[in-house]
Amino acid sequence: MVECDGVESPNLEYAKERVSRARGILPKMLALLREDIETVFAKDPAAKSTLEVLFCYPGLHAIWMHRIAHSLWERKLLFLGRLLSHINRFLTGIEIHPGAKIGRRLFIDHGMGIVIGETAEIGDDVLMYKGVVLGGTSLRKTKRHPTIGDCVVLGSDAIVLGAVTVGDHAKIGSGSVVVKPVPPGVTVVGVPGRVVRGEEATEPTFQTLEHGKLPDPLVEAINGLASKVATLEGRVHELESALASREGTTERKGKA
Repeated sequence: MVECDGVESPNLEYAKERVSRARGILPKMLALLREDIETVFAKDPAAKSTLEVLFCYPGLHAIWMHRIAHSLWERKLLFLGRLLSHINRFLTGIEIHPGAKIGRRLFIDHGMGIVIGETAEIGDDVLMYKGVVLGGTSLRKTKRHPTIGDCVVLGSDAIVLGAVTVGDHAKIGSGSVVVKPVPPGVTVVGVPGRVVRGEEATEPTFQTLEHGKLPDPLVEAINGLASKVATLEGRVHELESALASREGTTERKGKA
Protein backbone atom coordinates (compact mmCIF):
# COMPACT_ATOMS: atom_id res chain seq x y z
CA MET A 1 0.00 0.00 0.00
CA VAL A 2 1.23 3.50 -0.83
CA GLU A 3 0.95 6.52 1.42
CA CYS A 4 1.16 10.04 -0.05
CA ASP A 5 2.02 13.01 2.16
CA GLY A 6 0.99 11.14 5.30
CA VAL A 7 -2.44 10.25 3.88
CA GLU A 8 -3.33 6.59 3.76
CA SER A 9 -4.55 5.17 0.47
CA PRO A 10 -8.26 4.19 0.16
CA ASN A 11 -7.26 0.52 -0.10
CA LEU A 12 -5.37 0.65 3.18
CA GLU A 13 -8.27 2.37 4.92
CA TYR A 14 -10.64 -0.27 3.56
CA ALA A 15 -8.36 -3.09 4.73
CA LYS A 16 -8.12 -1.62 8.23
CA GLU A 17 -11.88 -1.24 8.37
CA ARG A 18 -12.35 -4.89 7.39
CA VAL A 19 -9.87 -6.03 10.05
CA SER A 20 -11.56 -3.89 12.69
CA ARG A 21 -14.97 -5.26 11.73
CA ALA A 22 -13.69 -8.83 11.85
CA ARG A 23 -12.25 -8.25 15.31
CA GLY A 24 -15.66 -7.02 16.48
CA ILE A 25 -17.56 -9.92 14.93
CA LEU A 26 -15.33 -12.71 16.27
CA PRO A 27 -16.17 -12.23 19.98
CA LYS A 28 -19.89 -12.12 19.12
CA MET A 29 -19.59 -15.35 17.15
CA LEU A 30 -17.74 -17.08 19.98
CA ALA A 31 -20.31 -15.88 22.50
CA LEU A 32 -23.12 -17.22 20.28
CA LEU A 33 -21.41 -20.60 19.91
CA ARG A 34 -20.91 -20.78 23.67
CA GLU A 35 -24.58 -19.95 24.19
CA ASP A 36 -25.61 -22.74 21.81
CA ILE A 37 -23.51 -25.27 23.72
CA GLU A 38 -24.90 -24.11 27.07
CA THR A 39 -28.41 -24.46 25.65
CA VAL A 40 -27.78 -28.13 24.93
CA PHE A 41 -26.69 -28.76 28.52
CA ALA A 42 -29.70 -26.83 29.84
CA LYS A 43 -32.27 -28.72 27.77
CA ASP A 44 -30.84 -32.23 27.45
CA PRO A 45 -29.92 -34.24 30.58
CA ALA A 46 -28.19 -36.77 28.33
CA ALA A 47 -25.38 -34.31 27.47
CA LYS A 48 -22.26 -35.39 29.34
CA SER A 49 -19.39 -33.26 28.02
CA THR A 50 -18.59 -30.34 25.75
CA LEU A 51 -16.71 -32.69 23.42
CA GLU A 52 -19.79 -34.90 23.08
CA VAL A 53 -21.99 -31.88 22.36
CA LEU A 54 -19.60 -30.54 19.72
CA PHE A 55 -19.30 -33.79 17.79
CA CYS A 56 -22.44 -35.83 18.52
CA TYR A 57 -25.40 -33.41 18.35
CA PRO A 58 -26.74 -33.11 14.77
CA GLY A 59 -29.33 -30.56 15.89
CA LEU A 60 -26.52 -28.22 16.92
CA HIS A 61 -24.66 -28.82 13.65
CA ALA A 62 -27.84 -28.13 11.69
CA ILE A 63 -28.35 -24.78 13.40
CA TRP A 64 -24.76 -23.70 12.80
CA MET A 65 -24.86 -24.66 9.13
CA HIS A 66 -28.22 -22.95 8.73
CA ARG A 67 -26.79 -19.68 10.03
CA ILE A 68 -24.19 -19.73 7.27
CA ALA A 69 -26.76 -20.73 4.65
CA HIS A 70 -29.14 -18.01 5.84
CA SER A 71 -26.35 -15.43 5.67
CA LEU A 72 -25.66 -16.44 2.05
CA TRP A 73 -29.39 -16.28 1.29
CA GLU A 74 -29.64 -12.77 2.79
CA ARG A 75 -26.76 -11.68 0.53
CA LYS A 76 -28.67 -12.93 -2.53
CA LEU A 77 -26.31 -15.88 -3.00
CA LEU A 78 -29.38 -18.08 -3.37
CA PHE A 79 -27.80 -21.10 -5.02
CA LEU A 80 -24.95 -21.32 -2.50
CA GLY A 81 -27.39 -20.97 0.38
CA ARG A 82 -29.65 -23.68 -1.05
CA LEU A 83 -26.69 -25.95 -1.74
CA LEU A 84 -25.43 -25.61 1.82
CA SER A 85 -28.88 -26.38 3.21
CA HIS A 86 -28.95 -29.51 1.04
CA ILE A 87 -25.56 -30.58 2.43
CA ASN A 88 -26.93 -29.83 5.90
CA ARG A 89 -29.85 -32.17 5.24
CA PHE A 90 -27.52 -34.91 3.98
CA LEU A 91 -25.26 -34.68 7.05
CA THR A 92 -27.85 -34.22 9.80
CA GLY A 93 -31.20 -35.46 8.48
CA ILE A 94 -32.64 -32.01 9.24
CA GLU A 95 -33.94 -29.88 6.38
CA ILE A 96 -34.00 -26.13 7.00
CA HIS A 97 -34.60 -23.82 4.08
CA PRO A 98 -31.96 -21.05 4.04
CA GLY A 99 -34.72 -18.44 3.99
CA ALA A 100 -36.14 -19.54 7.35
CA LYS A 101 -35.55 -17.19 10.30
CA ILE A 102 -34.46 -18.83 13.56
CA GLY A 103 -34.04 -17.10 16.92
CA ARG A 104 -31.57 -17.77 19.69
CA ARG A 105 -31.22 -20.85 21.89
CA LEU A 106 -33.24 -23.18 19.66
CA PHE A 107 -32.63 -26.78 20.74
CA ILE A 108 -33.36 -29.58 18.28
CA ASP A 109 -33.46 -32.90 20.16
CA HIS A 110 -32.44 -35.83 17.92
CA GLY A 111 -33.78 -33.95 14.92
CA MET A 112 -34.11 -36.65 12.26
CA GLY A 113 -36.87 -35.85 9.77
CA ILE A 114 -37.41 -32.21 10.76
CA VAL A 115 -38.50 -29.91 7.90
CA ILE A 116 -38.60 -26.12 8.24
CA GLY A 117 -39.96 -24.16 5.27
CA GLU A 118 -38.70 -21.03 3.57
CA THR A 119 -40.91 -18.41 5.25
CA ALA A 120 -41.01 -20.07 8.68
CA GLU A 121 -40.02 -17.95 11.67
CA ILE A 122 -38.93 -19.40 15.01
CA GLY A 123 -38.56 -17.36 18.20
CA ASP A 124 -36.13 -17.73 21.09
CA ASP A 125 -35.84 -20.67 23.53
CA VAL A 126 -37.81 -23.11 21.38
CA LEU A 127 -37.56 -26.85 22.00
CA MET A 128 -38.14 -29.05 18.95
CA TYR A 129 -38.22 -32.85 18.83
CA LYS A 130 -37.65 -35.18 15.89
CA GLY A 131 -40.00 -35.29 12.92
CA VAL A 132 -41.44 -31.79 13.35
CA VAL A 133 -42.71 -30.17 10.14
CA LEU A 134 -43.26 -26.44 9.69
CA GLY A 135 -44.87 -26.63 6.27
CA GLY A 136 -46.65 -24.40 3.80
CA THR A 137 -50.13 -24.68 2.34
CA SER A 138 -49.97 -22.22 -0.54
CA LEU A 139 -48.24 -22.02 -3.92
CA ARG A 140 -48.02 -18.22 -3.75
CA LYS A 141 -44.61 -16.70 -3.08
CA THR A 142 -45.73 -14.99 0.10
CA LYS A 143 -45.66 -15.79 3.81
CA ARG A 144 -46.91 -19.40 3.77
CA HIS A 145 -45.17 -21.11 6.70
CA PRO A 146 -45.77 -20.92 10.47
CA THR A 147 -44.50 -18.36 12.93
CA ILE A 148 -43.42 -19.98 16.21
CA GLY A 149 -43.28 -17.78 19.31
CA ASP A 150 -40.79 -17.80 22.17
CA CYS A 151 -40.45 -20.74 24.60
CA VAL A 152 -42.64 -23.03 22.47
CA VAL A 153 -42.38 -26.82 22.70
CA LEU A 154 -42.99 -28.87 19.55
CA GLY A 155 -43.38 -32.58 20.36
CA SER A 156 -42.20 -35.47 18.23
CA ASP A 157 -43.79 -35.62 14.74
CA ALA A 158 -45.87 -32.50 15.37
CA ILE A 159 -46.96 -30.76 12.16
CA VAL A 160 -47.80 -27.08 11.86
CA LEU A 161 -49.12 -26.04 8.44
CA GLY A 162 -49.72 -22.67 6.84
CA ALA A 163 -49.08 -19.07 7.84
CA VAL A 164 -50.40 -19.60 11.36
CA THR A 165 -48.94 -18.27 14.58
CA VAL A 166 -48.15 -20.43 17.61
CA GLY A 167 -48.16 -18.14 20.65
CA ASP A 168 -45.41 -17.83 23.24
CA HIS A 169 -45.10 -20.67 25.80
CA ALA A 170 -47.51 -22.93 23.87
CA LYS A 171 -46.95 -26.70 23.76
CA ILE A 172 -47.80 -28.84 20.73
CA GLY A 173 -48.18 -32.52 21.63
CA SER A 174 -46.58 -35.41 19.76
CA GLY A 175 -48.25 -36.26 16.47
CA SER A 176 -50.55 -33.24 16.53
CA VAL A 177 -51.51 -31.44 13.31
CA VAL A 178 -51.99 -27.70 13.74
CA VAL A 179 -53.73 -25.73 10.98
CA LYS A 180 -55.14 -22.84 13.02
CA PRO A 181 -53.51 -20.15 15.20
CA VAL A 182 -52.59 -21.28 18.71
CA PRO A 183 -53.03 -18.84 21.63
CA PRO A 184 -50.13 -18.22 24.02
CA GLY A 185 -49.60 -20.59 26.94
CA VAL A 186 -51.91 -23.43 25.87
CA THR A 187 -51.44 -27.14 25.17
CA VAL A 188 -52.59 -28.55 21.83
CA VAL A 189 -53.03 -32.25 20.98
CA GLY A 190 -54.83 -34.34 18.39
CA VAL A 191 -55.57 -34.37 14.66
CA PRO A 192 -56.59 -31.74 13.92
CA GLY A 193 -55.01 -29.99 16.88
CA ARG A 194 -57.35 -28.98 19.70
CA VAL A 195 -56.62 -26.77 22.66
CA VAL A 196 -57.01 -28.99 25.72
CA ARG A 197 -55.40 -26.87 28.39
CA GLY A 198 -54.72 -23.17 28.89
CA GLU A 199 -52.01 -22.10 31.29
CA GLU A 200 -51.10 -18.47 30.48
CA ALA A 201 -47.47 -19.25 31.26
CA THR A 202 -45.22 -16.33 32.16
CA GLU A 203 -41.93 -18.20 32.33
CA PRO A 204 -40.10 -20.45 29.85
CA THR A 205 -41.76 -23.88 29.75
CA PHE A 206 -39.46 -25.83 27.45
CA GLN A 207 -38.50 -28.21 30.25
CA THR A 208 -42.08 -28.99 31.32
CA LEU A 209 -43.24 -31.09 28.36
CA GLU A 210 -43.78 -34.67 29.50
CA HIS A 211 -45.15 -36.64 26.60
CA GLY A 212 -46.70 -39.30 28.82
CA LYS A 213 -48.75 -36.75 30.77
CA LEU A 214 -50.34 -34.79 27.95
CA PRO A 215 -54.15 -34.81 28.15
CA ASP A 216 -56.10 -37.03 25.74
CA PRO A 217 -59.27 -35.25 24.52
CA LEU A 218 -61.00 -38.53 23.57
CA VAL A 219 -60.40 -40.07 26.98
CA GLU A 220 -61.54 -36.86 28.67
CA ALA A 221 -64.73 -36.85 26.56
CA ILE A 222 -65.47 -40.50 27.39
CA ASN A 223 -64.81 -39.85 31.08
CA GLY A 224 -67.18 -36.89 30.94
CA LEU A 225 -69.92 -39.01 29.36
CA ALA A 226 -69.38 -41.77 31.92
CA SER A 227 -69.69 -39.25 34.74
CA LYS A 228 -72.90 -37.87 33.24
CA VAL A 229 -74.38 -41.36 32.85
CA ALA A 230 -73.54 -42.17 36.48
CA THR A 231 -75.28 -38.97 37.60
CA LEU A 232 -78.38 -39.77 35.53
CA GLU A 233 -78.47 -43.36 36.86
CA GLY A 234 -78.34 -42.04 40.41
CA ARG A 235 -81.18 -39.63 39.68
CA VAL A 236 -83.30 -42.40 38.12
CA HIS A 237 -82.68 -44.58 41.16
CA GLU A 238 -83.85 -41.76 43.45
CA LEU A 239 -87.00 -41.25 41.39
CA GLU A 240 -87.76 -45.00 41.37
CA SER A 241 -87.33 -45.14 45.16
CA ALA A 242 -89.60 -42.12 45.65
CA LEU A 243 -92.23 -43.60 43.33
CA ALA A 244 -92.12 -46.99 45.08
CA SER A 245 -92.46 -45.29 48.46
CA ARG A 246 -95.47 -43.31 47.25
CA GLU A 247 -97.14 -46.44 45.81
CA GLY A 248 -96.60 -48.30 49.13
CA THR A 249 -98.19 -45.46 51.09
CA THR A 250 -101.21 -45.42 48.73
CA GLU A 251 -101.72 -49.18 49.11
CA ARG A 252 -101.65 -48.97 52.91
CA LYS A 253 -104.23 -46.16 52.88
CA GLY A 254 -106.49 -48.22 50.57
CA LYS A 255 -106.39 -51.23 52.87
CA ALA A 256 -107.17 -49.05 55.85
